[in-house]
Amino acid sequence: MLDFNPRPSMAERINELIDAALIAEREATPPRTYLGASRLGHACERALQFEFAGAPKDEGADFGGQTLRIFAIGHQLEDLAIRWLRAAEIDLVTQKRDGGQFGFSVAGGRIRGHVDGIIADAPAALGLRAPALWECKTMNAKNWRACVKDGVTVSKPVYAAQIAIYQAYMESSVPGISASPALFTAINKDTAELHHELVPFDADLAQRMSDRAVRILQATDAGELLPRIAANRDFFECRFCAHSERCWGLAR
Repeated sequence: MLDFNPRPSMAERINELIDAALIAEREATPPRTYLGASRLGHACERALQFEFAGAPKDEGADFGGQTLRIFAIGHQLEDLAIRWLRAAEIDLVTQKRDGGQFGFSVAGGRIRGHVDGIIADAPAALGLRAPALWECKTMNAKNWRACVKDGVTVSKPVYAAQIAIYQAYMESSVPGISASPALFTAINKDTAELHHELVPFDADLAQRMSDRAVRILQATDAGELLPRIAANRDFFECRFCAHSERCWGLAR
């Protein structure tokens, strides 16, 4: 007789166990209780407000095991980039003396950020000024090529906003960091190609992002809902939002 319900293969069972463990690990991680600087450049303020308030995601919108594996690979590639830059004689500092990450916390801890690293010194031939912020991202080949072609500010405005607000808020603990262009490193996950570019401090962008953060905090405290980014739920950002059903199920 034909078996219409074949048993999962060993490989499938192993992958199921791995993914279940990763999902359980993520679910055990306490949720953020603050606005992260890495998200402030997101196009929709209402989406950021939902995230900050801890609103449940739509059914099926939580990250699956494969996505969590992609994130984990990205973290490992960033660790490799640190080693490679140090091998190039760039003095890259990624931890404070107590072992913690460099970062900032303002507004009573409700706006925070943790930076990838700080360049303390570099070979003179590179023309890098120090101290300088270092930010690293991993991308697929398509996004990496766009970043190389157009630069991070145009191709990835969320990253540009993150860099600007880091430079602004880290100035008090690392004097001079906003005067030096940040070094942005992008790793092509498909080919291991590296892209590096200098990102001058954009004070106007940093101020806009800071104002946005305050606006989100104030609206949430007052129980007010910020506007949607679009008038139609078919808008690109809305179709991929983890709170789309919740958002468009509301009257406004």
